[in-house]
Amino acid sequence: MEILLNIHAWLGAGMIFLMRVSDMTLDTLRVLVVMRGKKSIAWVLGFCQSAIFVLAISTVLSNLDNPLNMIGYAAGFATGNVVGMWIEERLAIGHLHLRIISSRRGAAIAEALRAEGYAVTEIPARGKDGTVSLLAISVLRKNAGKVQEMIRSIDEEAFITAEDVRPLRRGFWRP
Repeated sequence: MEILLNIHAWLGAGMIFLMRVSDMTLDTLRVLVVMRGKKSIAWVLGFCQSAIFVLAISTVLSNLDNPLNMIGYAAGFATGNVVGMWIEERLAIGHLHLRIISSRRGAAIAEALRAEGYAVTEIPARGKDGTVSLLAISVLRKNAGKVQEMIRSIDEEAFITAEDVRPLRRGFWRP
């Protein structure tokens, strides 16, 4: 109980929390850049992340009598994941492949996207209720929101899916 009144115990737990937030933020970003094939960035992030991890875990293990350290460690782990995801969303590194299914406005969507400089592949398809347009478009992740807004403004009912892709060769990419 007296540990809860000790300012040094709270400062130590706070430091562990901050180290763990930093460590997990870097780890989350590292995994995402690994998936996108960015080797040198992944190396730097991995080096920094592991160095911070060693400091954090050794501090916890050398002070097992302070339960606040374990709480700081666990809270830092959870918070670091969320912070890393938030940062990655803001950076929007990489490419997405979008599939748009429209039962009535596919040609209009394709025309509008092309007018904005995007390459669109139109594929005639058959859905549950008949003929639909299936549009395929690859975009930079940072442009996905704008593209989605354009599609929704033309066809509120369009079905849109997205998946991360790594371009391998050729094709058209709008800058």
